[in-house]
Amino acid sequence: MTPAPEETLPNERQHMVDALRGFALLGILVVNIASFASTYYGLGIPDPLAVSLADRSASFVRAFVFETKFYLLFSFLFGYSFTLQMRAAERDGKRFVPRMVRRLVGLWVIGVLHAVVLYYGDILTTYAVLGGVLLLLRRRGDVFMACAAMALVLVVSLAWAGVGHMYSQMDMQMAARAAYAEAEAALVAYRATPALVVVQHLRDLSQVWWVTGLVQAPEALAMFFAGFVAGRRGLLAHVEAHGKLLRQVVMWGLAIGLPGALAYGLPALRLNDAVRELMGLAVTLLTAPFLTAAYAAGMLLVFQAGPGRVLAQWLAPAGRMALSNYLLQSLVCAWIFLAYGLRWIGTVGPLASFAIALAIFAGNLLLSRWWMHHFTYGPAEWLLRAFTNLQLPPLLRRRARAVPAP
Repeated sequence: MTPAPEETLPNERQHMVDALRGFALLGILVVNIASFASTYYGLGIPDPLAVSLADRSASFVRAFVFETKFYLLFSFLFGYSFTLQMRAAERDGKRFVPRMVRRLVGLWVIGVLHAVVLYYGDILTTYAVLGGVLLLLRRRGDVFMACAAMALVLVVSLAWAGVGHMYSQMDMQMAARAAYAEAEAALVAYRATPALVVVQHLRDLSQVWWVTGLVQAPEALAMFFAGFVAGRRGLLAHVEAHGKLLRQVVMWGLAIGLPGALAYGLPALRLNDAVRELMGLAVTLLTAPFLTAAYAAGMLLVFQAGPGRVLAQWLAPAGRMALSNYLLQSLVCAWIFLAYGLRWIGTVGPLASFAIALAIFAGNLLLSRWWMHHFTYGPAEWLLRAFTNLQLPPLLRRRARAVPAP
């Protein structure tokens, strides 16, 4: 159904991969900005600034369309790009394992700094650790990878259904009072000083690590496996040959994924229903990979049409420097919402934060287009590549000089 790796295009910098990665950046920003804008986000209690119909509708759209989907797309592309790194090492005559280990270590260090200084919800450290798992299992067959991915998704969904059932037996009033106190204390810290922002990040990291380990990590690893299989078969290098397959993925992905997304998104319209939120989370953890696949397949079909080609041309530069853009998004949000700058945290609701996210992403696209016109890599990509290869890669693009006519 897909070509063998040796049949893939010689240019491993695949345009479709970059465009999809740029698209994923938008969804990740829309979700992440909610944590910057409100200390109530994710605590299972109503946000005082999200009680109007407009803001509750914005929360629903964020949950229904974006949450639990776009980091999975990013994870899929990480696994896909893993195979490109393998081929690049083979082409260069370099040993792949030491090279990838350095890359993952560098990614982990960047992630730690990002989590402590800018955003406690960092995903880079998780990716670095899971990348090590993929490195160990890279020689396993496609069937093993597919079965492992399905098992991870099923187990984590069942686990969170069990958590939801446990919460239904608890006194939620006491838990809600504790959550309100936690949100108010965090709000004071994030508005205080840059030093207290770092302290609060460390406190938040000590509390959310288990959520990362029990929600994001298993699902991300499942998508690593799926992306690795797709990369090994060169699926995104030959998108035009798989129109029928992509349309089937869109159809089945929407049919399975949309009901789960609806079950997860509806509690955003019903305030203060933590048990329903957990049950919705269990459902969407099971179905979100299907909806993510529909997103990816749908965008790949769009990218092949006339206006879609223009869209891909704008998204691809942002995708080429996705790490830099991810860090830049956190930097801008930290300046807008935290004590590093404007201190807007707790002052804008979901609808306004949604608009801010779109404005930031538009800036990402413009800056990325300009940067990639003049430079070979994004700044963070250049730094990570230098550490990976233990040599400084060229940063400025070399342009051929016009030869004057005789």
